[in-house]
Order: sequence, then structure tokens, then C-alpha cells
Amino acid sequence: MAETGRKRPWLAAVLAFLYPGLGHVYLREWLRAVLWFGLVYTTTTLLIDGNAMAPLQNGFTFENLLAAAQNVPLEASVAVLAITALNMVDAYWMATRGNVTTEVLEGTKCPSCGKELDDDIEFCHWCTTELDQYRTEADAEAEQ
Repeated sequence: MAETGRKRPWLAAVLAFLYPGLGHVYLREWLRAVLWFGLVYTTTTLLIDGNAMAPLQNGFTFENLLAAAQNVPLEASVAVLAITALNMVDAYWMATRGNVTTEVLEGTKCPSCGKELDDDIEFCHWCTTELDQYRTEADAEAEQ
């Protein structure tokens, strides 16, 4: 996962609500974004009949949009809603996990318990995890 600083989990979730996969684009999780885009596209293609959108051929008005929405089967609506909800949870979780990873690599949080670290000691004073191996990994990644 490519971190470029802290990300806002709530923003990733809101973008994922607007369109599944958009929150992952914000997080620069390209493969996940393409998979979510593909999943929602495939689901709508398979579950929604092409004739359901026929009212929109007469113009893109509110009445025509409402008529097209009424033509969408309940199964398709539930499936798209479930995909959107799962996508929002995944985007929020990925952003939160990325922030924790960034804090661990910066040396401000313990990789084991996640609590704040003291720079002067070589172990976490909360859970006694040795930090030498994590700090050398962070230094190696910083050099690349």
C-alpha cells in the first residue's frame, strides 16, 4: 500500500458512497478501485434489464428519472445497496489501516499495541515490544 501521509477515513467512505471504488481512488488503491468499479458495473448489467432505462430516452428529466428508477427490480436495488455499503466499510477500513501503518513507520505509534511511543527508549513502555527491528525497517523504507 502506498502511503503519502494521513488520509481521512470519513472522506474515503463518503466518496465510496457516491460511487463504489471512488474512495479507493482517493486512497490510491488502484486495484481495489477497479475491482469495486467492476463489481458494481457487472451487478447492474446482470440484474437490470436494458428496457428499465427506456424512459430516459425521452429526455433526462426528473419525471423520466423517477419512472426509470421504478422499473429497477428490488433485487438489483438491494444488491447495489449492499455493494455500496461494503465498499464504504472497506474504504474506511483501508484509510484507517493506512494511517496506523504511517504512524508506525514514522515511529510515533507502537506496531504492537498502537499507543504513543517515547523517542528516548528502545521499547514500548505500554506493552514492552522491542522497537529496534521496526525502526530499522522504517529507516530502510525511508531510504528507498
